[in-house]
Amino acid sequence: MGIDDRIAQIVIDRIEEATGNGKVSAGTKNTPLRPEDIEKESFRILSELIDLEQFPKDFGPIVQRVVHTTGDPDFASTLVFHPDAVTSGIEAIRAGRPILTDVTMVKAGIDKKILSSFGGEVICKISDPQVSQDAESAGDTRAAASMRAAAGMISGGIIAIGNAPTAIFEVIRLINGGGMKPALIVGIPVGFVGAVESKEELAKVSVPFITNRGRKGGSTVAVAIVNALLRIAKEKYL
Repeated sequence: MGIDDRIAQIVIDRIEEATGNGKVSAGTKNTPLRPEDIEKESFRILSELIDLEQFPKDFGPIVQRVVHTTGDPDFASTLVFHPDAVTSGIEAIRAGRPILTDVTMVKAGIDKKILSSFGGEVICKISDPQVSQDAESAGDTRAAASMRAAAGMISGGIIAIGNAPTAIFEVIRLINGGGMKPALIVGIPVGFVGAVESKEELAKVSVPFITNRGRKGGSTVAVAIVNALLRIAKEKYL
C-alpha cells in the first residue's frame, strides 16, 4: 500500500515546521523524502494521534496499518475484533490456507509474496463466467454467487470482503448452514446500502471476524488488515 496523501502532507508539514526551510512539498520534484522516511514519520505521528496501548497487543498493528492506509484516525474507535481474530488469521496463514476475496481490487492489493512463502494463494471468483450465470439465475449479486462458488475451497482459510455487503450476508448464510468453515472473516464493505447492517450481522457470528461500525470501509481497508496479518505472520515465523 502506498502512503496516503493526507498522512504524507502531515509529515511534510511537520518537517517544514522543524526545518523552517519551506522547501518540502508533496508530489513535487523538490521533495527530498524517501518513501521509507515518510512511512517512518507517518507511524511516529500516528503514535501521537492514537494510543495503541489501549488495544490488546495483537490488535494494535492492525489498527495502526488501517489508520496509516486510510489517513483516518476514526478507524481506531470503530474497528471491531473477535477475541480470536488475529490468532486465527495468523494460524490460517501459517498453515498455507487460501484467502478468498469478494473483488479483484482486494485480491490485487494482498501481499502475495508473503502469502506464497507460507504456501497460500488468493482466490477471487467474481469474474468467473459461471458465477455470473449463477447470480443471474438466483437473482442475486455476483459477489454473493462467488462466495457460494468458493465455499468448498476456503475451509480453514480467510475471507476478505471490502466491497460487497451481499458477500457478507451470503457468507453468514453459508456458515449457519454448515457449508462454509473459514478461520477468519475480514468484513469491511463501504456504502449506504447494506454495509452497516451486514457488519452488524457479522459481529454476531461465532467465527472469528474483523469488522467496523458504520458506513466507512472499502477494499483498501480490507487489504490493509490482511497485509498487517501477513506481516505479523512473517515476523513470527519466517
